[in-house]
Amino acid sequence: MAAAAAARALLAAGRAGAGGRRGRVLPAAGAAPLCTVAPQQQQRPSPDMKSYLWSRYKEAKRVTKELVPSIMSNMLNPDAIFSNNEMSLSDIEIYGFDYDYTLVFYSKHLHTLIFNAARDLLINEHRYPAEIRKYDYDPNFAIRGLHYDVHRALLMKIDAFHYIQLGTVYRGLSVVPDEEVIAMYDGSHVPLEQMSDFYGKSSQGNTMKQFMDIFSLPEMTLLSCVNEYFLKNNIDYEPVHLYKDVKDSIRDVHIKGIMYRAIEADIEKYICYAEQTRAVLAKLADHGKKMFLITNSPSSFVDKGMKFIVGKDWRDLFDVVIVQAEKPNFFNDKRRPFRKVNERGVLLWDKIHKLQKGQIYKQGNLYEFLKLTGWRGSKVLYFGDHIYSDLADLTLKHGWRTGAIIPELRSEIKIMNTEKYIQTMTWLQTLTGLLEHMQVHRDPDSQMILEEWKKERKEMREMNRNFFNAQFGSIFRTDENPTYFLRRLSRFADIYMASLSCLLNYEPDYTFYPRRTPLQHELPGWSDQLCTGTFRIPFLQETVQIK
Repeated sequence: MAAAAAARALLAAGRAGAGGRRGRVLPAAGAAPLCTVAPQQQQRPSPDMKSYLWSRYKEAKRVTKELVPSIMSNMLNPDAIFSNNEMSLSDIEIYGFDYDYTLVFYSKHLHTLIFNAARDLLINEHRYPAEIRKYDYDPNFAIRGLHYDVHRALLMKIDAFHYIQLGTVYRGLSVVPDEEVIAMYDGSHVPLEQMSDFYGKSSQGNTMKQFMDIFSLPEMTLLSCVNEYFLKNNIDYEPVHLYKDVKDSIRDVHIKGIMYRAIEADIEKYICYAEQTRAVLAKLADHGKKMFLITNSPSSFVDKGMKFIVGKDWRDLFDVVIVQAEKPNFFNDKRRPFRKVNERGVLLWDKIHKLQKGQIYKQGNLYEFLKLTGWRGSKVLYFGDHIYSDLADLTLKHGWRTGAIIPELRSEIKIMNTEKYIQTMTWLQTLTGLLEHMQVHRDPDSQMILEEWKKERKEMREMNRNFFNAQFGSIFRTDENPTYFLRRLSRFADIYMASLSCLLNYEPDYTFYPRRTPLQHELPGWSDQLCTGTFRIPFLQETVQIK
């Protein structure tokens, strides 16, 4: 949207800036590209270059400003469903769901609870200094999808090509200077063997851990706070031990039932009640769709939560309910059989020959699930919030269709719809195009102006990052490239949305079509003419000569 507008602004500025001079020359079909202009012609100095470049700059800025109102009339819908892969809901017969952050959403109080409980475990069970209790959870510090260098104790944002976004590397609560990052990593690229493993973990020599779970936000913040305490007090410590202790403490908040008991004791405080969850399930049931639930959460916890958001009869809506599934092992381990859970939560020893509606089952594995239900292939659509644990194996190994629940999407789209963001992004793209277009002018005056534009571009990139998160920016983009998070989302999710309620906006036979994203080598004018707004037009070599 902003990118296409920026391209139009540059085109308009190019036409206006050519008045009284020879305009840009477009090559005829089959002609040699204009980037073959002779070096001596490119570097020819001219006393008029300053006024020429600044006139192009001012004209581009004027046209960009005029385009903003038209862009704002075509805003993105935060409640839309976005497609990575063509998929028709008419082909879907069975719908599956994760529980946490898919069927149920939690209030801001939950992450504070997890942070405080894990911090206290560090103090009481791992003998960490009691002074770390002075650190409180900051919901605005971290974003999902960040990487953590376990050996260097650094939290950072990495793009789809394994490049670190400079300015987003944090040691403790303080940003690490770009020069130091480049020295540590011999640049800003992280080699494949150092990246996190398939499930985002740091194992088998991988030094990076990727935090993909929404529950990991308090973990990242706690890691950073304890690192900050040690650094501020000049305490020598082993980063690997700190990472493991924090990971174990966060795990124990779940495994020891601390989080579950707290939520069950005050369910209205922690669970965001939403009628739309029941509305989605009821709509699917009315259209004859089968539904199942596979979650890692325990039986009583899920039962109380579902009664709160859906009603006492929630099990009548599901054909199969599986708890404590231990995903992603559930999708890969063929050895674990299912166990039935009775109304009192007691595990029964009966051999399971059929997964019955109205019953709750524990553990098991997907291979047994497929055998008992016969639900296979692309007629199954499964929704979850964890791209690795919920979706990756299903799409790669089993051919299910997958839907990612990304709650951050709604807030980011709302920001992208603001006039300030549109103004900033449209001008940033236009300015980038000017730099690309004018870089052929090699005389000192031109180079001085280009350096000013580069400085402005850098400042605007920082401004753009601050729209979303002051430390790390958007979860979907670095300065220009998609994030590593988005790369995995694009690979493992056929569709993605802010919440399941988005399904209410679509008919059960709706077909999702991904936008055709032009490749860098495809004809620029074709995309702009069709108003896809998906990329910035790469301009031809500047060939204007100053008379």
